[in-house]
Amino acid sequence: MPNMEYAIARGYTLRDLDVGPLIAALRFQPSDFEYSHGALNHVPSRHRFQFDRKGRVTIDAHCGCAVLSVKPEQAAELHSMFQTWRRDYWLPLETNREFASHFAEPNARVRLFRDIRMAWRRFRRQADPVTIPAESVPSATPAE
Repeated sequence: MPNMEYAIARGYTLRDLDVGPLIAALRFQPSDFEYSHGALNHVPSRHRFQFDRKGRVTIDAHCGCAVLSVKPEQAAELHSMFQTWRRDYWLPLETNREFASHFAEPNARVRLFRDIRMAWRRFRRQADPVTIPAESVPSATPAE
């Protein structure tokens, strides 16, 4: 095996994960992420990020990314960017989806049930026919 030397940039260690690309992706590619079951999911890579109340993040991935911990100096920025993404992108998107679902066309069974229910309501609202006594109506005989 050849003798190799590794050059590490100043300020970087091999024990910390640089999450700068994740922060940039949250900012510039927000549609690549989803939020479900309390975790941020990056759809293309299938990485999952779980934030606790103090802003610490746990990474769940099927690759070596989950082995390293997030750089301490980037943790606060990542948590802040996640909160911004959730507030400005995800919550409005979810609200619009939920609102649109209220007006989606229902299936045939639901439509039939609604039609029967509306017919029943119309039937119950109908009042009895009004009768007017014949003596109170003026005669409709032609004038002479």
